[in-house]
Amino acid sequence: MSYEEVFAKVKEIFMKADVSRVEEHLAFQFNITGEGEGAFYAEVKDGILRVEPYEYYDRDAMFICSADTLMKLASGKLDPVFAFTTGKLKVEGSLEKALMLQKFV
Repeated sequence: MSYEEVFAKVKEIFMKADVSRVEEHLAFQFNITGEGEGAFYAEVKDGILRVEPYEYYDRDAMFICSADTLMKLASGKLDPVFAFTTGKLKVEGSLEKALMLQKFV
């Protein structure tokens, strides 16, 4: 699967999330490793979610994983905490903010 395909699928899943009650600013970068390698970000600001195919340098947290792991996380087939503890998902930055990702995934 190419980066463009991975990004399109994940964006489609993320955009279904209701973030209207998220009052704080959240910015997450996702770095995909291996097949479909690339980076994109998801930002919640003023109750609006944006998912764009760029790096986000002023991020709260960065998630590093394979495309397969990301797809499972986005679709709810893999628990993020389990993925982190088993080494399938690496997190850099604020773990407290990273856990807020579960609100819209």
